[in-house]
Amino acid sequence: MFSGPTPDAPPLTEAETLDRLRLARSRRVGATTFHRLLAEHGSAEAALAALPDIARIAGAEGYAPCPEGVARAELAAGRRAGARLLAFGAPGYPAALADLDDAPPLLWALGDPALAARPMIALVGARNASSLGLRMAQRLARELGAAGFTVVSGLARGIDAAAHEAALATGTIGVQAGGIDVIYPTENTELSARMAREGLRLAELPPGTQLQARHFPQRNRIIAGLARATVVIEAAARSGSLLTARNALDYGREVMAVPGHPMDARAAGCNLLLRDGAVLVRNAEDVIEALGGPAPVASGPAPPPVAAPVQPPLPGPETGAAEARILAALGPSPTPEDLLLRSLGIAPAVLARTLVLLEIEGRVIRHPGGLLSLG
Repeated sequence: MFSGPTPDAPPLTEAETLDRLRLARSRRVGATTFHRLLAEHGSAEAALAALPDIARIAGAEGYAPCPEGVARAELAAGRRAGARLLAFGAPGYPAALADLDDAPPLLWALGDPALAARPMIALVGARNASSLGLRMAQRLARELGAAGFTVVSGLARGIDAAAHEAALATGTIGVQAGGIDVIYPTENTELSARMAREGLRLAELPPGTQLQARHFPQRNRIIAGLARATVVIEAAARSGSLLTARNALDYGREVMAVPGHPMDARAAGCNLLLRDGAVLVRNAEDVIEALGGPAPVASGPAPPPVAAPVQPPLPGPETGAAEARILAALGPSPTPEDLLLRSLGIAPAVLARTLVLLEIEGRVIRHPGGLLSLG
């Protein structure tokens, strides 16, 4: 777990912001690898300098970090969109995300970042929601907003849009799967414009990024990480809303669900969650009671002293042996990293160092929620 920003954290310099953006956009540097490199090397500048050697050790010759020009172009695109860059470790970054192992290194924001400093509840569900489902989303959003919660969702059609609309007056956050300036679906164009003025929109990917299927799990982990609880309102047995609920469980957040008729496929996912122990939600009072009422979001622990830059991780005999054991234990289906640590009995420092090498080499893929699979 990595220490995140505190309310009195100093702003990053322009140079450090640029270096962090370059590090985050470098090939095969995911969120968790970003944090590990930053912790090991003390600064993004030092991590960028070490990356080519780390890649060479991992067997990737000719590796180069994200060019400065590419990062500057992204900053310019963000400014043209009217967005603000929230960097991990700097003021304005959502404290609720700060202690996650895969916290987004950077977020583009349109609107009021202060909405992410309040206690948050995620409302998610089906795109093809029923009229009852839409009414339930609107009612929960209004009542939870009145109780002091910021309502978080994914700016999709159906349940998401209904929740955002109903919570605009009290505060709502939409997490986008593509770039901050890419509106999907187009029917939410007006809603998205209003949220930029009256709420908050967040996006992890660079401006201009068009949506792809693989972007939605990344988006879903942010929704789950921001919220104290995720409430699912209508979801099929296999749906993105259930993935968001799984992320919430992985992060130690509450999972709640609105029950539905057993013969309605749109309620199958909610009923499965309830069968497996999710909190049953009939109204906002059920949510508030389960959480013990709204409470201020605690700020993260103070960041550790900046360490002196260290040498790139060398393979060494223990790393070489760990590589073989990790690759033998993983398969195409994602496995939790903590389970891997327990089952293999590898020292945490050796496991972390070896995973960085394997990720850079592309032999291991990291998924949202601390899951790993073979590349």
